[in-house]
Amino acid sequence: MLDLINDFSPGLFFMQALILIILIVLMRKFAWKPILNALSEREEGIAEALAAAENAKIEMANLEASNQAAAQEARAQRDEMLKDAREIKEKMIADAAGQAQEKADKIIAQAQEAIEAEKKAALADIKSQVANLSVDIAEKVTRKELSHKDAQHALIEQLLAEANI
Repeated sequence: MLDLINDFSPGLFFMQALILIILIVLMRKFAWKPILNALSEREEGIAEALAAAENAKIEMANLEASNQAAAQEARAQRDEMLKDAREIKEKMIADAAGQAQEKADKIIAQAQEAIEAEKKAALADIKSQVANLSVDIAEKVTRKELSHKDAQHALIEQLLAEANI
């Protein structure tokens, strides 16, 4: 280091200082401003990107809220449609049950009428057969009993006695 101090030349020092100052001025004029401009542009770009990201985040939140509202509305519509379908189904079942009951009642009434008519016809037929049998039996008994004269007089007497009672 001593050699450096002994070899010091003020002219060389002055020239080197002048070159350094010129170099700093040139660097400041041509390199420093573009570097600062590039840094400020990059800063602005980053700030814009952050603002855009924030806007996108807000927009996504709005879209999500909108989607949730649309989904809620769709669920409400679905529930309403299901409720309407259940009501229609229940009404159709009730109508079908009512119609089936009416048909069953009508068929039962017709069957009862048919049974009653058959019953009346059977009773009339039985009465007719009983009457015919009674007439036949009475005819046979009367023939047998009236075949003798004494029996005829006894029967007439008995009938007159029963009629006077």
